[in-house]
Amino acid sequence: MAGFELQRIALPTGVELDVATAGDPAAPAIILLHGFPESHRTWRHQIPELAKTHFVIAPDQRGFARSSKPEGVEAYTPDKTVGDLLALATHFGKDRFTLVGHDWGGAIAWMAALQHPNRVERLIIVNAPHPFVFQKSLFDDMEQRAASQYIRLFRNPGLEQQLAAMGLGAFFDTSFAKHADPALLAPEREAYLDEWGQPGAMTSMLNWYRASAINVPAMDETPERPAFLDGPFPPPQMPVLVIWGMGDTALLPVQLEGLDALVPDLKIVKVDAGHFVPWENPKAVTEAIQGWLP
Repeated sequence: MAGFELQRIALPTGVELDVATAGDPAAPAIILLHGFPESHRTWRHQIPELAKTHFVIAPDQRGFARSSKPEGVEAYTPDKTVGDLLALATHFGKDRFTLVGHDWGGAIAWMAALQHPNRVERLIIVNAPHPFVFQKSLFDDMEQRAASQYIRLFRNPGLEQQLAAMGLGAFFDTSFAKHADPALLAPEREAYLDEWGQPGAMTSMLNWYRASAINVPAMDETPERPAFLDGPFPPPQMPVLVIWGMGDTALLPVQLEGLDALVPDLKIVKVDAGHFVPWENPKAVTEAIQGWLP
């Protein structure tokens, strides 16, 4: 897609990532992190607009598309992907940057901002739950728990064999396509199938779920409550913009409840869209970002 350059970058974390870049390398950096089951193309509408004022860096994260796919669940723990992010910023000589994340990219963005406030200058989250709010909702909100049962399915070690038997095309048409506007998704179908069909891609993408420490109880389960839910949670030290597609059926609006108590400098923008907000309602997302950035 026009508007950016795609380059292969080897990182000291041991992976090679395909990275889309656009804009003046001397400009302030903005890093865009995609989620499951996508790639840098999540941000195809935002990249050329943001490049007018920023140096845009949008990687295909480890395990996705044609980026490296290290073997083993342990290669996809959040500390590994945060490490990739920081190494990528350093590669481009950016000590501080604005960080944007959607879905799993947002989970990594939350963690990076909380653990490395010296690097993340401003944080933008697009339909990705705060770690405390999400874990709490999985115990206290049965609607959210029900909506998150797919995570338990994705952690099933036999899922890849089931997907292989049904075919990636059938998986796209019967599962993924149900969560987005068909008119918007149909033109991208072949690109998704190409990325998912890369050797090891499906296992690597699913390993993000398997490596996560988030506890998703079964609907009839009453497990022990995580201790951190009953103690103070560290606040992010930078301004935070949360853009939320209110039609998201996987991450419900409960994810916004109590967020203002956890994030001191917070702005929330509610958008008419489902989960895949950056390309379901790109104009609203781009305008929210541009209107908030200094």
